[in-house]
Amino acid sequence: MNTDPIQSAADIIAEKKNLLIFTGAGVSVESGIPPFRGAGGLWQQVNPDFFEIDHFMRHPVESWNRIRSIFYDLWGKSAPNPAHLAFAELEKMGIAFSLVTQNIDNLHQMAGSKNVIEFHGTLGRLRCTSCSFAGPPTPDLLAGNPPSCPKCAALLKPDIVFFGESIPEHAMDQSFADAESCSVCLVSGTTGEVMPACMVPHTAKRRGAVVIEVNPEHSAFTGHITDIFIRAKAGQAMPLLLAEIRKRLAE
Repeated sequence: MNTDPIQSAADIIAEKKNLLIFTGAGVSVESGIPPFRGAGGLWQQVNPDFFEIDHFMRHPVESWNRIRSIFYDLWGKSAPNPAHLAFAELEKMGIAFSLVTQNIDNLHQMAGSKNVIEFHGTLGRLRCTSCSFAGPPTPDLLAGNPPSCPKCAALLKPDIVFFGESIPEHAMDQSFADAESCSVCLVSGTTGEVMPACMVPHTAKRRGAVVIEVNPEHSAFTGHITDIFIRAKAGQAMPLLLAEIRKRLAE
């Protein structure tokens, strides 16, 4: 096997062509979006109570003021970085069949990824807390303080998983089903500590998949389930990995 991790990863991905991508907050940091946890994380700057569902329902105006300013006014200016674009290209090439993300920023879709499983939901959709309405966060809806449902006038919330809420069943089921069927699991931008999402790569490993990790620092996966570790930021490593995969497919 090639001793260069990018070369080794390219060999395996180009050969197997049955790739599940699993991403976390570190991928979006390069787009200017801070992680929730750790040094410089959102929870060091903002009280996480506003992200707790009971608090949100009891104090919708206060909660929405924070949500709007951070998630829509600030994060809404972010754009996909080279890692997002490389992941999308792997799907277009028919190599990556699924992308499971813990991120809520919608940047994978903006980059062109189609088969995205949003494990923790998405800011790209508002959902009514009373009726079945769900729709994009248009300026008209976000102008409300708090935003109200156009169908029943009840409170709208971002369609993301708040503290105290369950992971959407369809996202959970599909993520683990894809983990059981992949041959390679490419992990990037995650510490591997957030449950139950972190069990997706573990499931892939148990089913015989090769686990490739792209992270600037070791994670809870490294040394346990990771087969190939590429120590780099995703935005730096993924374009190089993509180029090497292209070379192998052209041979």
